[in-house]
Amino acid sequence: MTGRITQLDHDGLTFDVADAGPLDGEPVVLLHGFPERNTSWRHVAPLLHDAGLRTYALDQRGYSPGARPRRRRDYRLGKLAGDVAALVDLVGAPVHLVGHDWGAVVGWMLAARRPELLRTWTAISVPHPRAFLKAGLTSTQGVRSWYIGFFQLPRLAELSARTTGGFFDRSLLRSGMTEEEVARFRREIVDAGALPHALGWYRAIALGDPSGTGRVAVPTTFVWSDGDTAVARTGAEETGRWIDADYELVVLEGVSHWIPTQAPEECAAAILRRVGAPGVPA
Repeated sequence: MTGRITQLDHDGLTFDVADAGPLDGEPVVLLHGFPERNTSWRHVAPLLHDAGLRTYALDQRGYSPGARPRRRRDYRLGKLAGDVAALVDLVGAPVHLVGHDWGAVVGWMLAARRPELLRTWTAISVPHPRAFLKAGLTSTQGVRSWYIGFFQLPRLAELSARTTGGFFDRSLLRSGMTEEEVARFRREIVDAGALPHALGWYRAIALGDPSGTGRVAVPTTFVWSDGDTAVARTGAEETGRWIDADYELVVLEGVSHWIPTQAPEECAAAILRRVGAPGVPA
C-alpha cells in the first residue's frame, strides 16, 4: 500500500485510521485502549516516524463514529481481532503490532491465532490473558479489576460519567490520568458519544472467553509499569511463560497505567528495540 489509508471498511462498519510517517517505512499498527482513541499514540508515533517507520493508528470498534454497532455480541473479542486483521490485509504486508490496555488484549489474540500477520508484537500494560487470569487467583489482581464488574451494570457507568468531575473522572484521576487527559476523555469519548459502545467491550466478556488466547510464537515485548493500579506485577512476571519466541519484559518505574501518553520515550524505545530499527541498541 503506497497511498495513505484514512478509512477501513469491514464487517459493514467504517473505521477511522491515522496513517502517518514515511510512506516507504515498515508498517506499525497501533491499537489504543479504554477509554482513549487513536490520539493516545500522539507522543509515541512521531518517535517511530523519526526511526523510519510508518504507523497506522486505528480508531477501534465502538470508537470510530462509523463503527458503533449496538448489540453486545458485536464487541466479542474475535470481532475486535477481526477488525485488526482486516486492516493488516489492507496494508498488504505483515506488520509490527503494538497494543495498549484493551488494544493489548486484542493484540494477544491476533498474535496467538494469526501469527502470519505479524512481524513483531509489543504489548503494553496488559499481560497475556492466561497470565492475567492466574494473577486474578494468586494476587491482588482481582481487587484491582473491580471496575470490570461495575461496567456490567446497565447505564450506571454511563451515568457516572455524565457529570464533569464526577465519579468516573475521579476514578481516572486515581488511576494516574492527568487532568488534561481526563478532559480529553470527556471530549473524545463522552461528548463524542463513544462511551456506551466502548463499554460494550467489557459487557461482551461473558460472551467469549479471552482465556482461549493460546501460546504466542511471535517475537514479543511486554511493557509494564510499577505504578499501574489496574494490573498487578504477577501477571507481568507470568507472561513470559506463554511466549515461544524471543521475549523481553520491560518494567518502567514510577509510571502509571497510561504509558503511551506519560512515558512516550520509554514506550517508543521498547517498540523500536523489538522492531529492530536501525541505530537502536538491542
